[in-house]
Amino acid sequence: MVRFQDPWWLLLLLTIPLVVWRYVRAERGALKYSSIERLKQIRPSFSLYLRHILVVLRCVAIGLLAFALARPQRGREDTRVTAEGIDIMLVLDTSGSMVAEDLARNKNRLDVAKEVAKEFVQKRKNDRIGLVVFGEDAYTQCPLTLDYGVLLQFLDGVKIGMAGQDRTAIGDGLATALLRMKDSPAKSKVVILLTDGENNSGKISPMTATEMARTMGVKIYTVGAGTEGMAPVPTLDPFGRRVMVPMQVSIDEELLQHMANVTSGQYFRATDAGRLRDVYAQIDRMERTKTEVFHYMEWRELFGRYALAGGVVLVVEVVLGNTRLRKLP
Repeated sequence: MVRFQDPWWLLLLLTIPLVVWRYVRAERGALKYSSIERLKQIRPSFSLYLRHILVVLRCVAIGLLAFALARPQRGREDTRVTAEGIDIMLVLDTSGSMVAEDLARNKNRLDVAKEVAKEFVQKRKNDRIGLVVFGEDAYTQCPLTLDYGVLLQFLDGVKIGMAGQDRTAIGDGLATALLRMKDSPAKSKVVILLTDGENNSGKISPMTATEMARTMGVKIYTVGAGTEGMAPVPTLDPFGRRVMVPMQVSIDEELLQHMANVTSGQYFRATDAGRLRDVYAQIDRMERTKTEVFHYMEWRELFGRYALAGGVVLVVEVVLGNTRLRKLP
């Protein structure tokens, strides 16, 4: 980007047409002579053709000096972005009840939860995100990371029963996530805990883990995944055929609501895949990375180069006009 600090000096460019007009008018001048037949036999020298270069040099010099006086400046725009990321731990229930296929057709709860979690991760920027899975036990599948590619690979590897098949340790799952966040320097820390059942296992109660989160300043968003009433669960009949049998959905919504309220979070109920996507979209809107963008422009003076070039051209024009291209009156 180029600007002129004193653009009115560019009015000097209007003198160039006047210089050209005066030169053309002078060229048309004539002398009266009886006969020029002998003069026609004289072959013009190369200097005769170069005589027009003087007016060209004068016009160029005027243009360059006008540009110099107008103080051209070249700007370099720079942008500095400061992002204050959020630490987010995804805490995912992988107990046996996640096999129910009530959130989407031909997909169990865990598969739907993984798909929606991937979409959530791919929308985030500058946030460290980690993954904890829990069932009867709880462990970290992926620590807090900015490498979303690695995190997505770990999500792909999550399977039902990998942390225990028959029981659900919500408190241990939350405590494991908090352990990963205890030394985090982030100003904003969030846990998104998804489960489809009740706490019936573990060494740490959900209430104790929730108090830990409140003390650490960690906000908890809880998600109850499952339809109301009965949910279809795939199983094999005596003949080895896959059949669906109804299973009572039992989510401790009161507990999940309390966990969210104590930490200034929010509880959501997802009864189908669409609703689960809406839940993550809401959380995505509520927990945005704080970003500050600073724009600044650095201007560099170009006066010197134009003034020098104009001066050089003017000197060349004067030297040639008084030596090689000198014209007698």
